Amino acid sequence: MNARQKEKIAVITGSSKGIGKAIALAFAASKEYGGIVTNSRSLEEALQAAEEIKRQSNCDAVAIEADVSKESDCVRLVSETVKHFGRIDVLVNNAGIQKEIPIEETSTEQWYKTIAVDLTGPFICSREAIRHMLTQNPQGGCIINISSVHQIIPKPHYIPYATSKAGIEMMTKTMALELARHNIRANLVAPGAIETDMNKELEEDAQELKRTLEKIPLQRMGRAEEVANVVEFLASEKASYVTGATFFVDGGMTLYPSFEPSFGQGH
Repeated sequence: MNARQKEKIAVITGSSKGIGKAIALAFAASKEYGGIVTNSRSLEEALQAAEEIKRQSNCDAVAIEADVSKESDCVRLVSETVKHFGRIDVLVNNAGIQKEIPIEETSTEQWYKTIAVDLTGPFICSREAIRHMLTQNPQGGCIINISSVHQIIPKPHYIPYATSKAGIEMMTKTMALELARHNIRANLVAPGAIETDMNKELEEDAQELKRTLEKIPLQRMGRAEEVANVVEFLASEKASYVTGATFFVDGGMTLYPSFEPSFGQGH
């Protein structure tokens, strides 16, 4: 086995832009990875991300087109990774969707689509990766699921999304407990308001942005790179004793700043 083969292999779903792309670039910059698989429903976008990785580092990168809402695509994503690189050490389930719609207007089609991408897809990708992690030499690996502060904070008009994030929390904790004896760690990273395309409308609406910032003690939105730094840490040996944990990258949003004491006012 040459030196490159000893370096880790990672798959990041939804990694053509935003948080997913930032994670891929952070992995490559760490110099711990021999290969990274970028993924998108658009092959062209996944290829662009892979080329950027190769330009910025000595890390190999392969683009695989796959829609994680489809079981066959999830299975193929993992099998093609193993076929190309021979193993899989890190899986980051990052792909996700959300849509604002009141519950009484939410169709079963919209419900199933969100659950398929945000919860079922991570389950299938994890299951397939774990099958290889259990049999490869050395045995083991790391799974990181990108959740949201809405795994614990209700989000009205986003019932399927909030439900999927609550579900992925328990799925991850259960995986961590079940797989620890096989040297497979599973953790969650739960971002708050991050500057990505998903939050572009929020950034352009001054009133809504003001209301959001009032919920964040650090009084700003986060950057994709700030989420990626935590993911890179959890995937590294620096976090070798961490499993079943949630890391909130939210500027303190989950501290519920609306309950902040009114200092200097006798309270």
